[in-house]
Amino acid sequence: MASNIVTTEWKKNLLFKSDNPNGAQVLMDTSFSNGGNEVGASPKALMLSSLAGCSGLDVVLIAEKMRVNFTDFKITVEANLTDEHPKYYDKTHVIYHFYGENLEEEKLKKVVDLSVEKYCGVLEMFRKFSTVTTEIKFYDS
Repeated sequence: MASNIVTTEWKKNLLFKSDNPNGAQVLMDTSFSNGGNEVGASPKALMLSSLAGCSGLDVVLIAEKMRVNFTDFKITVEANLTDEHPKYYDKTHVIYHFYGENLEEEKLKKVVDLSVEKYCGVLEMFRKFSTVTTEIKFYDS
């Protein structure tokens, strides 16, 4: 069983620096209204970025293996934060945007389905606390 260790260090005020097992670092902070300085990403927003990043890696790798082409690709994650503490995302909607000419829509749907249903561990974690829905949009460029 693989394990990951990260170390998160308080820098000042409400600013934290966290490392990644591969050595990369990220700054976390909160909004001015919550006493922060908005220097880093908010921890909850980083969860949404992690979800998009995990699934995005899957999509690119699977599309390459299936020889499915697109010229650009982005993922938008919209999430509903509960009102009561502890606040968490109870609803999460992931939108996959593919850009290109003559996009192979059925193959791209299969690529996304493989990420959503089989490979993306972060998305699976989200399913433990959030209702997750997905959508795919195609743009002719």
